[in-house]
Amino acid sequence: MSGNVQLLTDTLASAKAEGRSALIAYLPAGFPTVDGGIEAVKAVFDGGADVVEVGLPHSDPVLDGPVIQTADDIALRGGVKIADVMRTVREAYEATRKPVLVMTYWNPIDRYGVERFTAELAEAGGAGCILPDLPVQESALWREHADKHGLATIFVVAPSSKDERLAEITAAGSGFVYAASLMGVTGTRASVGAQAENLVRRTRGTGTGLPVCVGLGVSDATQAAEVAGFADGVIVGSAFVKRMLDAPDHASGLAAVRELAGRLAQGVRGQA
Repeated sequence: MSGNVQLLTDTLASAKAEGRSALIAYLPAGFPTVDGGIEAVKAVFDGGADVVEVGLPHSDPVLDGPVIQTADDIALRGGVKIADVMRTVREAYEATRKPVLVMTYWNPIDRYGVERFTAELAEAGGAGCILPDLPVQESALWREHADKHGLATIFVVAPSSKDERLAEITAAGSGFVYAASLMGVTGTRASVGAQAENLVRRTRGTGTGLPVCVGLGVSDATQAAEVAGFADGVIVGSAFVKRMLDAPDHASGLAAVRELAGRLAQGVRGQA
C-alpha cells in the first residue's frame, strides 16, 4: 500500500486555493492512553485541523519543551509502542480521510528498521514523517524507502540555518518544510516574532516551491492569524497538549482540544 503524501500535498494546495494557511496540530500517541490519544486526534480534526502530526514519544525529546515532555513521559510510562503509533495513525486516517503524519526522532526508526517503519506507516495510511534530528546528508536511506512507500520527508529549518543549508534541506524534503520560528524548544509563547517571517522568506527563496509551515510558539487564534499572514501552514502542539493535561477528566480534555482547534481554524482564516 502506498502512503498518502499526495493527500498532504493536495490538502495544503486546497488551503492555499482558499486564500488561507493550513492548520497543522500535534499530539503525542499514547497520551493520556492509546485509546484516549486516538480520540484526541479525532477531536482536533473535528474542530478544524487540516493535518495532524502524531508524536512518537521519546525519552530524550531534544526539540520538545516541558509540556510535551510531560505528555511523552505519561505515554512511555503507559507502555506505548511503535505499534500503538501506527494504530493511532490508522484509526485517525480511517475516521477522517485527512493527512496524518508522524513526528519522531531518528533513533526509534533506526532501531525498528527503516524499511519496516516506512512500510507499516504507509500501510496505516500515513502521509509522511517529520524528522527534526535527521541530518539531510545522512538521510538517503530514509528518503529511498519513504519515496518507495509514498511518504513525505519533512525536515526542520531554523533561524540559524544559512541560505546554503536551506537550499540543501528544501531540495531533499517533500510535503512541506517545517520552519522553527525561533531557537529553542516547543512551548507556548507571548510572541512568535519577526524571525519566523524572515525564515519563511529565505526558505521560499530556495525556489523549490515546497510549502513552508511555521511551528514553535503558536498557542492562540491571534498568533495563528499573525503567522498565517506569511506562512503556508501554522503548526500548534504544546497548546493542545496543555489543554489535555489541564483538563479535569478525559471528556473535558477532548472538548477543550476540539474547541481550541475551532478557534485556531478561525485564526488561519483571518477570523480571529
